[in-house]
Amino acid sequence: MTAVTWLMAANAALWIGLGLYVAFLASAQKRLERRMAQWEADHD
Repeated sequence: MTAVTWLMAANAALWIGLGLYVAFLASAQKRLERRMAQWEADHD
């Protein structure tokens, strides 16, 4: 494989990894929002 091919593969892997990380953070944020809403409902 040429250097350009490796560079493109590394770039694709980076963006896929970044996308997965952002999706994980969004999921964690939604879980926290649901927990906070439940906590607020329980303590009102």
